[in-house]
Amino acid sequence: MQDAEILDFLREGLWVALLSAMPVLSVALTVGLVIGLFQALTSIQEATLTFVPKLAAIVAVFWLSMGYSGQLLVNFFKDTVLVKIAGGF
Repeated sequence: MQDAEILDFLREGLWVALLSAMPVLSVALTVGLVIGLFQALTSIQEATLTFVPKLAAIVAVFWLSMGYSGQLLVNFFKDTVLVKIAGGF
């Protein structure tokens, strides 16, 4: 396997990881910004106010996007990883 093929394989793997993590990370960022703005406007500095809603939003989005992320990872494994393994690199 040439260096360029290895780099393409790693690039595609990182892209799949980014796409599968994007829904959860974007919701965590959005909820964190909204709660931070709410805390700044109301001067409420409670630690659980940031943790509990963000955790609930992350769990909900993870549950909703589980099928998409799983299918993305399975397709990457089936179309790329298994082909490289069967081809002997």
